[in-house]
Amino acid sequence: MRVITGSCRGKKLKTLDSLDTRPTSDMVKEAVFSIIQFDVPGASVLDLFAGSGQIGIEALSRSARHCVFVDKNPEAVSVIKENVFSCGFIKQSRILNMDSLEYLKTAKPGLDIVFIDPPYRMGIVEKCLPLIETKLNEGAIVICEHEKELVLGDEYGRLHLHKRYKYGKTAVTVYKIPMKEEDF
Repeated sequence: MRVITGSCRGKKLKTLDSLDTRPTSDMVKEAVFSIIQFDVPGASVLDLFAGSGQIGIEALSRSARHCVFVDKNPEAVSVIKENVFSCGFIKQSRILNMDSLEYLKTAKPGLDIVFIDPPYRMGIVEKCLPLIETKLNEGAIVICEHEKELVLGDEYGRLHLHKRYKYGKTAVTVYKIPMKEEDF
């Protein structure tokens, strides 16, 4: 696993030696970042179910302002810390060892981009979306990686379906909060 582009382009990242963690494939990661490439610079990012931290690190490598990494597995948190340190992103990162749903209940508003990639077939994405909606800035983007059989709703509060993609056994559903129209 490697960082695709940006300040840490080509940097190899440590992975978790666990069957409980399913890293995002390079193909899916490249597709996701091609969708949001112009939204990343300066963004406040949340990487839920962070695993190795590769998605949040990719965002930081592409000039995101800050990333919060959340994972309840202590081994995953240790790997995230190593990867963040080796990429030089300590100051731009906050790494939390806690349940992602519990984090969403107490998180402060102000997020621009959220990555949700929980264990498949457990109904977790559907629980996250209503909780995250109130934490997002105007124009925010939420990217959900899930099993291809799952079809998520078109709206969750202010979140509106932007696009659905399928990559083999994986699906990616992207939501956006529309920007308010400016008065002229």
